[in-house]
Amino acid sequence: MDFTRTLIIGNSGSGKSWLAERLARHLQVPWVDLDSIHWLSDEHSIARPRGEALAMARIAASQERWVIEGVYGWIVSELVHRATALIWLCVEDEECVANIRQREAGRDDKDELLIALLDWAGSYRMRDDSSGYAAHKRLFAGFTGSKLQRMDRAEVMAFASTLRRTN
Repeated sequence: MDFTRTLIIGNSGSGKSWLAERLARHLQVPWVDLDSIHWLSDEHSIARPRGEALAMARIAASQERWVIEGVYGWIVSELVHRATALIWLCVEDEECVANIRQREAGRDDKDELLIALLDWAGSYRMRDDSSGYAAHKRLFAGFTGSKLQRMDRAEVMAFASTLRRTN
């Protein structure tokens, strides 16, 4: 597979950032988390204006080599023509919610942003927006380059372990 410019898509909590970090380290390329482009603040409460976010994403994708990951189909659809590989982490919603709970274990259960994130991840297969399952499925089906689909955490980890073996 040609991982020169790799996009990783999937639900919140599917393991995109975890995999992107490892793949980027393996390839020795920059890694961009689309959360850092979409959100103005670390709290994920104030979205950046769309035009500004798209401009930033296009700059990142204009580089010769990269790994870019995120849930935002409206951004990914603007970058996919530059990608040489597309990885879709198509992990069940319940597993994503459990992963988020584990990752955010130190946060208060009444934290409104955490509750919103858990609701968001739990509705991935039902959402009819550019960041939902149906939109990601269309992006994946339409992609003509190298592509991989991983269905659960074990498959994601198994793929990551192949990266270590090829060093």
